[in-house]
Amino acid sequence: MRCDFGDSLLSGYFDCELSAASAAKFERHLQHCAECAGELVELDILSGRLQLEQLYEAAPPSLRKKIRAKLRPVTPTTAMPRQLLWHWLAAATALLVLLIAGWRLSSALHSDDYRAELAAEIVDAHVHSLQQGHLIGINSNDGQALKGWFRGKVTFAPPARDFANDGFALQGGRVDVLEDRSVAVLVYTHCRHSINVFIWPTRERDTSPHAGSLQGYQWIDWREGKIEFCAASEAPAADLQQLQRLFAE
Repeated sequence: MRCDFGDSLLSGYFDCELSAASAAKFERHLQHCAECAGELVELDILSGRLQLEQLYEAAPPSLRKKIRAKLRPVTPTTAMPRQLLWHWLAAATALLVLLIAGWRLSSALHSDDYRAELAAEIVDAHVHSLQQGHLIGINSNDGQALKGWFRGKVTFAPPARDFANDGFALQGGRVDVLEDRSVAVLVYTHCRHSINVFIWPTRERDTSPHAGSLQGYQWIDWREGKIEFCAASEAPAADLQQLQRLFAE
């Protein structure tokens, strides 16, 4: 029986047409589905073979003549009056402006909705982590040790850095789940506050920091170098902004 994931996501993943969330979901599926992994390899081999084959055949001159002979001659039309032409161009320009404005508004609303949903999920994960035994999976401030611990648990190496000299001491890390994907979490302390920094790979372009608050907790989200970060804490917003700048340095 053919895998349902293969029918719905495999071709889109191979052609890089999936969203970042769908691509990550399918990559997790590949780790446990030999059938989809095999089909992905076969698609790659087939693509390589097609590129090597000389499939293009130039049309002979005789065919071109036959096609031109059957085409109807174009009857010249009367030139459009200049005043009517300007009216038409003005209407077309106005329509184009409306379409662009509508597209930008739709994109902005979609982005805001996504950030709001993501922030709510991250705040919930942060609150849950504060319960006893859930905050840290490995207790260490050594960046190399943390990267080694994360290896095999997530599909990328999180940038684990200790900023103790700047007041943000790295306590350790853990693996959490956001939007049905495994993400790395680095845990910092600052002025007796715990700060969770959720980190995962993304295909989206870099973005400047976007901050907000929810249920008394602060959060800040940004993308850099194909990695998305989102820090959450009950600490003041200025502290999260300072930590974000340390990551960006």
